[in-house]
Amino acid sequence: MSRITYLECTKCGAHIRAHQPQTVCPNDGGVLYVRYDLENLKNSFNPALLASRPATMWRYAEVLPDAPPVTLGEGFTPMLLSREFANAFIKEEGLNPTGSFKARGMSAAVTMAKAYGLKKLAAPSAGNAASALAAYSAAAGLEAHIFMPRDVPLANRVECESYGANITLVDGLISDCARMLAERKEKEGWFDVSTLKEPFRVEGKKTMGYEVAEQLGWKLPQGIIYPTGGGVGLIGMWKAFEEMQALGWIGSARPKMVAVQSAGCAPIVKAWDEGKLTADFWLDASTLAAGLRVPKSYGDYLVLEILKMSGGTALAATDAEIMEAFHHWARVEGVFAAPEGAASLAAYRKLRAGGFFSAEDQVVLFNTGSGLKYLDVIEGQKKGRTPAPRQIGGIIGPY
Repeated sequence: MSRITYLECTKCGAHIRAHQPQTVCPNDGGVLYVRYDLENLKNSFNPALLASRPATMWRYAEVLPDAPPVTLGEGFTPMLLSREFANAFIKEEGLNPTGSFKARGMSAAVTMAKAYGLKKLAAPSAGNAASALAAYSAAAGLEAHIFMPRDVPLANRVECESYGANITLVDGLISDCARMLAERKEKEGWFDVSTLKEPFRVEGKKTMGYEVAEQLGWKLPQGIIYPTGGGVGLIGMWKAFEEMQALGWIGSARPKMVAVQSAGCAPIVKAWDEGKLTADFWLDASTLAAGLRVPKSYGDYLVLEILKMSGGTALAATDAEIMEAFHHWARVEGVFAAPEGAASLAAYRKLRAGGFFSAEDQVVLFNTGSGLKYLDVIEGQKKGRTPAPRQIGGIIGPY
């Protein structure tokens, strides 16, 4: 862990030592960023070194925690040039272990948990984060304790059971799961690795930003469209761009960052449209894109700040638009996307039609997961049925 110089609070700026496990800032509950001695790294770490390294996220080891990686081969996913739009790229995160981008964050978080000597990890989840935590905990020889709504998607529950995770099914929302976890974690000796409640899931997710730059020849695109629930990926990529500039790998230009949400749960969009610094809790959240059913993200203040700093925007897509985009991508691009990922295409179409992006702008659209995780939703839509409602919304944050 010698490469980490300190943890920095994104609210008050406090510096906290990284010698023991940390959650959020003890002063104000702010999200913590991991900071490295980038000035010193400039002399020894450069893009030329990457050519001979394994095609995983750990190729960027100098700007990741210095501990033996718990890895299943995550990262360095394909950047596919669209067959339909000349300057659009699809970043295919569905090819990660456990079928989603969540593998990146959990690889880093579990790596550090093992390095710190933790034995029992816990998280509330309604989908892919649970699958990833279960898989990486199994690989690390650690216990995983997962609280999920009883009506969680079948694929995720079966995955977690297969990896040997300890599962508690809860009659309620993900927020109920989080509260139940909080009530028990001290007594049970669990360390909570919920979204943005520890600093290393951001570190794993930020590697998407390094990959976008590397795969585009160290030139950032004009735009990045990112399906936003908790927003960790968007936050992580922005941190990566700052680090790469400090290392001298890129200049000061940044992509316009775009957060796309579901019309049935769009707290970031509403806050953006109203010019607010934080989002209000979204009541009666409802969307078939389970990963976008997050009524309030703990890191909403960071997402909204990034959108403003980048000259980006936030917009929503209806479930009908999302599913039409899902079928279109499958038939035109050969990409079997998660509904959340298909929302990127729906957003891109709107932004092109409205002139926010031109045909000449390079834009990266993120597909955050594999459609194989959502077969029940897709089959239900194909047969004209509305999937059974899943009450899996809730605040992602400390309880």
